[in-house]
Amino acid sequence: MASNRPGKCCFSGFYHEGTPKGIHESIYGVDTYVTGSASPKEKVIVILTDVYGNRFNNVNLIADQLADAGYKVYIPDILFNDPVVALDGSVDFNEWLAKHDAVKTRAVVDNFLKELKREFGPKFIGVIGYCFGAKFAVQQISSKDGLANCCAIAHPSFVSIDEIKAIGNKKPLLISAAENDTIFPADLRHTTEDTLREIGARYQLDLFSGVSHGFAARGDVSDPVVKYAKEKALRDQIFWFDHFST
Repeated sequence: MASNRPGKCCFSGFYHEGTPKGIHESIYGVDTYVTGSASPKEKVIVILTDVYGNRFNNVNLIADQLADAGYKVYIPDILFNDPVVALDGSVDFNEWLAKHDAVKTRAVVDNFLKELKREFGPKFIGVIGYCFGAKFAVQQISSKDGLANCCAIAHPSFVSIDEIKAIGNKKPLLISAAENDTIFPADLRHTTEDTLREIGARYQLDLFSGVSHGFAARGDVSDPVVKYAKEKALRDQIFWFDHFST
């Protein structure tokens, strides 16, 4: 593995205050958060969420900031209308994961991106994956069958080395990692780096000290260390996509 399967730390976090600007609508048969005034024929970002899903306030606010940077942003429901709600770690994560098969989840992601490309033919598609969603984001920059142009992931889980090897050298990958992370620990992080270097990938990996798994999507922003890391990770993503979409 390039990162371990989701664990207990993936099922807890903090709520971020704010009022989302976008709307939810059914797109290609999937409940989707949509935000941004940009044309879907131009620059698009698709966010693949952690276990809290596409109605979680935190990820909606992130999408709005990406939209403010000039992107049309979509957050499809990849959790079969079964998101985790509790932020206190009380959910039985093994039971939840058993109901969220990776093959079925990929099928939802593949279909959404295929239909998006068929309908609008965007000039650029970026994908972002947080935790659970990172696996499916990385799959979308496969040199063989990926449908996106560029990818950014934060504190990934469940990504395999074969999925990293499949990236090739033409679809860039940005990784935002936490210093304290049992899901993406130092040894797997280094293995991932070694593999990306071996295949000649265009990549960037940022390691944020003093933060834990989940910081970019559901960290405690009352802590200035976490707040900095969260905001910097998002700015890095915007800069990354801006660079490769021009």
